[in-house]
Amino acid sequence: MTALDPRHSQLWQLLDATIGTPATQTLFDMIHVDDALLTAPVASVPRVLIAQAMNMQLFAKNLDAVPEGKRYVNAKLAAGEKVVFDHGALRTVTAADTGALPQGEAAFKRILEPLGFAVAAVYPLARLKMTGRAYCHQDAPETVAQFFVSELHVDQFSPAFAKAVDAVVSSSRDPLDDEHQALLARLAAQRALPLNEAFKLLPALVACFAVQHDTPPLAAYETLLAESAEMAWIATEGNSFNHATDRVPDVIALAEQLRAQGAPIKDKVEISSAGSVRQTAFKAAMVERAFKAADGSVVKKVVPGSFYEFISRDWLTGEGGTRHLDLRFDSGNAQGIFKMTAAQAPG
Repeated sequence: MTALDPRHSQLWQLLDATIGTPATQTLFDMIHVDDALLTAPVASVPRVLIAQAMNMQLFAKNLDAVPEGKRYVNAKLAAGEKVVFDHGALRTVTAADTGALPQGEAAFKRILEPLGFAVAAVYPLARLKMTGRAYCHQDAPETVAQFFVSELHVDQFSPAFAKAVDAVVSSSRDPLDDEHQALLARLAAQRALPLNEAFKLLPALVACFAVQHDTPPLAAYETLLAESAEMAWIATEGNSFNHATDRVPDVIALAEQLRAQGAPIKDKVEISSAGSVRQTAFKAAMVERAFKAADGSVVKKVVPGSFYEFISRDWLTGEGGTRHLDLRFDSGNAQGIFKMTAAQAPG
């Protein structure tokens, strides 16, 4: 059976209505989309297509934030290849006061579960005083990118640190209004939404992956940085994608190739304890961010932003000889990859 032309699919229709035809074409040119997701338009949009449309936009947002990642992807496209979007990662925090935003993982659980994602595994990140959770799509686990949602535990840090966290995130706004939350509840119950409601919900979902709090106080940022590079990152980058990940056949060979080209690639490839998942990344983009000084003025500093990651996953053989992709993560790998945002530039 011939695959449906992407331009005639419901996924295209959904993206076209929210970001326009040129941007939609760019996403389809750049990201591999499984034929199973290229279905003809129907009255209600299945949750898996809303999830895929959101993921594709989030991948593009990450590239806009990571120039080295964009250069890599552009070179890949010039060679006639596409990206296989494996997963995106974001950081959250539990604090005494997160403003209008739900605390920690809950801010995204309320989004991901109605879209069809479920927690596949929990990964302790003890060295970072965090916990990671892998959200995998129940309808298309191997073709819809996963989410790695990490949560920083403020109660494991000093009282001064906790006070600084509140000073940063207590001003958080919730990008989802009552109507959006009602649409998510309907999506959870029905596993689909009428087209006009899907059009309304999608931009709000994408907007959740951003900074929701006010410009952070410089003194609070410096207190956070002294104890946790990860929380300092949240202070400037919020709930933006910490990284997006390209699934490649041989990450070790690719890392050697990129290193030889002078690309800012991580020195070491992280290998899972089982050996079946291998990861590396470009070093984080350095970005200029604003801070509030004690006298009320605004000062700017160069800090680590987001980065672009690479992963190779082995195929495993299960009972009855069935083959499946190893979609697991690894606590050691994750903590090694997180170091990409730890380095600070002067200023």
